[in-house]
Amino acid sequence: MPSRIPPPGHATPRIGPSEAQSAASRHAAWLGAAAIITDEVGRVLLVHPTYRTDSSWLLPGGVVEPGEHPHVTCRREITEELGLDLQLSAVLAVHSLSPHHPDLQSGTHCPGEVRFVFDGGTLAPDQVETIRLPREELSEYAFLETRDAVRRLRPVDGQIMLAAYRARLGNTATAHLADGRHIIGAPALDRHDVHVRYRPLWDSPLHHEPVPEHLPVQQAWAWCFVPDGRVVVVADPGPQGALPMLPGGTVEATDATAENTLHREAAEEGQLTLADPVRLGWVLDETGEVYGGVGPNARLRLAARVTAIGPAAVDPATGRPFARLLASPAQAAALLGWGPPGARQAQLAVDTARERWGLPIAHAAAVEEIPAEGMQLS
Repeated sequence: MPSRIPPPGHATPRIGPSEAQSAASRHAAWLGAAAIITDEVGRVLLVHPTYRTDSSWLLPGGVVEPGEHPHVTCRREITEELGLDLQLSAVLAVHSLSPHHPDLQSGTHCPGEVRFVFDGGTLAPDQVETIRLPREELSEYAFLETRDAVRRLRPVDGQIMLAAYRARLGNTATAHLADGRHIIGAPALDRHDVHVRYRPLWDSPLHHEPVPEHLPVQQAWAWCFVPDGRVVVVADPGPQGALPMLPGGTVEATDATAENTLHREAAEEGQLTLADPVRLGWVLDETGEVYGGVGPNARLRLAARVTAIGPAAVDPATGRPFARLLASPAQAAALLGWGPPGARQAQLAVDTARERWGLPIAHAAAVEEIPAEGMQLS
């Protein structure tokens, strides 16, 4: 009987799946696209859909249609939902959602979703006035601080929004998320749960003349520059997230001058040693409500050089260690939520630092956390 053993070097052909079987076995998921769009003071634009039973809100965007690229979807949806034609400048986040995630609307049969979140930029007031909604689909829109926005979004959508917006603020790489969590190390703004807070008082003009003698100085904050031209931002952690601010604080009765206040607060909050503080100007607080209704007072703005950064420590006033971040002055102004007045003040601080101390211009790089052990400054 002839042998059935194949000759040496002969490979038995393997029968693989058909093209249809192979296609059917591939992973399938929904595809979505959304955008981070802000107003001039950094509040995030959300829309309220009429079709959700839980009254949750959304970022502008929608479902990618067959054969459509996500960036095309995003621009199309922004036009359809808001009546705006916006350019998209970056992919801020890519998120994958598991099937049967608890935040999916009850009864939704979802195979999973991959969502792209783009940077839709900042709207000027005249652009905001042109927004028009399709009332059968969206009942309203709102610009919200991030702490308010997360309360209107489903939890996973809030996590996506924060990661994408912080990628924009911090100039970090595209955030890659799975079920709302970073799959690669979380950047500094996410680790410390940093939020942007809009503070209307800073829409007030910065006065450059000396503070009038009759006007008490209640506060002194400073743009504190390290040698490479970046500035220190501190953030006080709290139950609703950390709020960024410049080093400084309230003038105490024991402070001989506002400059003494700055040195004391910078050391307590950020373990900073400062030199050569220079006054940039002051903002008028007409009521002094935050200080117990003391009446008209001045809030002083300064610039100073950082000569040393010590190990992290607990702030004696709050009993908590502050997050300590390094950012370009422009990034700091965005984090502070000061809008165009803040951007102008940041530029004034930069000009002062260049002329007075010869410091370089700090270009936007990733916001960096100061190590717990402090930093050596050249």
